[in-house]
Amino acid sequence: MESLEDLRKSIDNIDNAIVAMLAERFKVTNRVGYFKASHGLPAKDGDREALQHARIQELSRQYGLDPELASCVLDQVIAKVVVNHEQIAKAI
Repeated sequence: MESLEDLRKSIDNIDNAIVAMLAERFKVTNRVGYFKASHGLPAKDGDREALQHARIQELSRQYGLDPELASCVLDQVIAKVVVNHEQIAKAI
């Protein structure tokens, strides 16, 4: 049987991976923000967001994760991405 300490170390490792992946995602979305700004595209893309939500819902079901939780996390990420894109557009 695993100890509580072992389980918590596993959680810490997973959290590290989540943060690393989010950092990488935001590096890419910032590049998207510069592309959008330089091409006069809006910071927010409702069609893309809807596609992402559908994709995340399906992925969450495949992995046994609560789809509502996955959507809430995605909403937070998207909100920050849009803010970043708006800031990038203002800076250019």
